[in-house]
Amino acid sequence: MVGQGGREHAFASALAATADVVVTPGNPGIAGSTPATATEIDADLYVIGPEGPLADGLADRLRAVGRLVFGPGADGAALESSKAWMKEVVSAAGVPTAGYATFASEPVQRRAAHAYLETLAPPYVIKTSGLAAGKGVLVTDDVASAHSDIDAKLDGTAFGDAGRRIVIEEGMRGPEVSLFALCDGRRAVLLPTAVRDHKRVGDGDTGPNTGGMGCVSPLADVDRAVCAELGALAFEPTLAELARRGVDYRGVLYAGFMLTPDGPRLLEFNVRFGDPEAQVTLPRITNDLALLLAGAAAGELSDEIIVSDDAMVCVVCAVEGYPAAPRTGDVISGLERAREVDGVTIFCAGVGTADGQAGSGGSLVTGGGRVLNVCGRGPDVAAARDRAYQAVQHLHWPGMTYRTDIAAAEAAATAGGNR
Repeated sequence: MVGQGGREHAFASALAATADVVVTPGNPGIAGSTPATATEIDADLYVIGPEGPLADGLADRLRAVGRLVFGPGADGAALESSKAWMKEVVSAAGVPTAGYATFASEPVQRRAAHAYLETLAPPYVIKTSGLAAGKGVLVTDDVASAHSDIDAKLDGTAFGDAGRRIVIEEGMRGPEVSLFALCDGRRAVLLPTAVRDHKRVGDGDTGPNTGGMGCVSPLADVDRAVCAELGALAFEPTLAELARRGVDYRGVLYAGFMLTPDGPRLLEFNVRFGDPEAQVTLPRITNDLALLLAGAAAGELSDEIIVSDDAMVCVVCAVEGYPAAPRTGDVISGLERAREVDGVTIFCAGVGTADGQAGSGGSLVTGGGRVLNVCGRGPDVAAARDRAYQAVQHLHWPGMTYRTDIAAAEAAATAGGNR
């Protein structure tokens, strides 16, 4: 397992049911973590968690020496590393998506970007084309802020080279939803459950976008039938278009949709499981996950992915100052008591140890912006949410922050059972 965050902890936990798991580089809260690199480890299957190593061609390098890898090559990973190319691919595939235009940092294109913005109505959407760890999107009703964001991105001030090419999209309104499919180069097999992420740092969806402050699955407004409709709309046409372009895509496709009054529209594709979406999805898969991923990697994916009907809610506990200026190095207390809450699993994301030595038995300390993923599981969203927040109350470090409204609307909507 390649990666070091909460997503990789969730993967390692699920895979450990049937396999011996090594995580590189991992973190002190993930069993089996090692400083050895993926190319130094002899494994039957390599699962690459984050988008960075995928875009950098790690899957290609491993496949070149005969390894079985779950994760696309750099060509397929361009769906995420170049939002401009992703929009081109999905438009060619006939997938409904927002109108858009792309611009680079040259003066002529910069002027064209500002002029294009003036043709649009709010909300205004400005995206970095390159990788920005889930934080490269501005959505605003304020046109002056949108103009300033164009300059900050194209200047390289906001996101370095990742922002020197941008995508400006037609603004859309409606609830957002995420779906996942496993792909083996020929087929895309849907995970029949929808997930909703909460990106903004503050309650009520206020403040800047983050990597994700929590999520919930399943959803009352996106049942399994709707999941199937959305999946048919996006996954198979995109996989077919990739194949037409010579891309043998083996890994996960993560589709973000907006359910607009005019019908569903694709917001984006990512080439890895979401974080924290994986934390409420992977534990609910009842198939042998290692066999599923190995089948996709080998081009022989099984026909069906089975997901349990129970619900999961993830609350992300973050540090003071996240996402702009995270404070780290504070001792985490209450972790064992939090883990004792019935139905709760805690995945470690941005953690370190007080003495810097993984596995030394020292206290865990905050080591990144998003520190712990507190996941409650129950027969419905309300029960899962209650368990997650019960566990959060046991946790503490100076300046610990979290949203108090994760899955509140979904809990109310699913009162009496999930669909």
